[in-house]
Amino acid sequence: MTKADLVFTNGPVHTGDPARTRATSLAVTGERITAVGHDEVRELVGPGTEVVDLDGRLLLAGFQDSHVHAVFGGAELAQCDLTGTVGVDDYLARIRAFAAANPERAWITGSGWSMESFAGGLPTRQLIDSVVPDRPVYLTNRDHHGAWANTRALELAGLTRDTPDPADGRIEREADGTPSGVLQEGATGLVARLIPPSTAADRLAGLHRAQQLLHSLGITGWQDALLGVFNGQPDPSDAYRTAALDGTLTARVTGALWWDRERGAEQIPELVERRAALSTGRFRAGSVKIMQDGIAENFTAAMTSPYLDGCGCATANSGLSFVDPAALRSHVTDLDALDFQVHFHALGDRAVREALDAVEAAVAANGRRGNRHHLAHLQVVHPDDIARFARLGAIANIQPLWAAHEPQMDELTIPFLGPERAAWQYPFGSLYRAGATLCAGSDWPVSSPDPLAGIHVAVNRMEPDATDGRVFLPEQRLALTSAIAAYTAGSAHVNGHPDAGSLQPGHLADLVVLDRDILTADPLTIADTKVERTYVGGRLVHSRD
Repeated sequence: MTKADLVFTNGPVHTGDPARTRATSLAVTGERITAVGHDEVRELVGPGTEVVDLDGRLLLAGFQDSHVHAVFGGAELAQCDLTGTVGVDDYLARIRAFAAANPERAWITGSGWSMESFAGGLPTRQLIDSVVPDRPVYLTNRDHHGAWANTRALELAGLTRDTPDPADGRIEREADGTPSGVLQEGATGLVARLIPPSTAADRLAGLHRAQQLLHSLGITGWQDALLGVFNGQPDPSDAYRTAALDGTLTARVTGALWWDRERGAEQIPELVERRAALSTGRFRAGSVKIMQDGIAENFTAAMTSPYLDGCGCATANSGLSFVDPAALRSHVTDLDALDFQVHFHALGDRAVREALDAVEAAVAANGRRGNRHHLAHLQVVHPDDIARFARLGAIANIQPLWAAHEPQMDELTIPFLGPERAAWQYPFGSLYRAGATLCAGSDWPVSSPDPLAGIHVAVNRMEPDATDGRVFLPEQRLALTSAIAAYTAGSAHVNGHPDAGSLQPGHLADLVVLDRDILTADPLTIADTKVERTYVGGRLVHSRD
């Protein structure tokens, strides 16, 4: 009998296998699981076997993130960090301190400010001018669909009251038309294009920082949701290829190649070439990211009916569809025929419908090719479209952390959607009951990459630190096992690793050990759970020790 390299004993082990959901022992040989069970697994322990006593700690399949911007997030860890606070004075103090600590930087860049901190979600250029007047400052908000710039940055970009809005964005303005300091969607590129580009070494360092963080959260694989040049952001593809070739990429990564919405089908041959050139080792570039709309808070998410104004009356604005719906159907059909997966950003109910229409067109033209097309974000889904996910095989890519009462939701979203449409938000429970396959991601650095925090909100529909007890649309809560499955088997499936999402003999030994059994604990304590160990292919890549 061949002895195992690694044996976990004294469970619990959550297998994710419907035939046997709980075990107490698991064995690994090489990169794969060789046994799952109870005391009989200990017979595989030999002189060279490493034995891990779980001592009541939970072992489960490693988490996978189905929508993350890892290289960007890792790069931002070295920039001005505005996360973790909503205080304007705190923002300004951090900006001032970062500028003082980095006098050699021509530009001050960073991210993480929250729209809830400012009246109407709009800070001003004068606020940054008060702490850094002499160097350009450019700071993306926490959702990365808008940016806050100071006067110097706007001047360098040549933005004046006469500068027109780009077709895919908006320049916020003062009463006389002068740019106020906030740029929405495609308008961010008017300033971002001037920021000194990162180097290949910067991007690789960002990937390594991100990988270390994600492994520490139990994440063994992910889908990077934007590989390409976008609004002045550099293409992170080279970092993945370098790390895959030199062996420092320990995670399993799928890359979503950026669809340039200013172009059409003529870019498809380039995507085919990039897929072939980039895919190596643990990195595969077999997905294409199409951003179909914006976000609800700045009224660019594409809706089937107009947004409301502050008085509750309908406006003339229903948001933006970045790709013409007829062209979208054609492009997705062509990509599907070439066995690309399509990764849609679809946040408003019109964008969701347009993306589903495109998948339907592809299925009608090509048959079912198993390319695992998925729609990310799904903030507002029209009830008529819920059942279409299962029927078309379209996967619901959820970001659970956003499905909770918090100021950005309560003050900047619900009043402008109206009560009927606000009740269609983040319909995880409805999608699950209708038979849709769910996968889950974070959209980090937009929000925390911690899967346990996301599972907490998916189950409770409350933020981990909520104190008022308000549950956001409680009928849309997921059972804990369903939320875990979305972050493991669901995301592994959409990322192209169906043998990495559950603990069964023959499957990849991508594993995470938690400090407690969340399946028997109080659901309100899920987010307090810590990751003790993370393994990829049986190799330890993170230890809390």
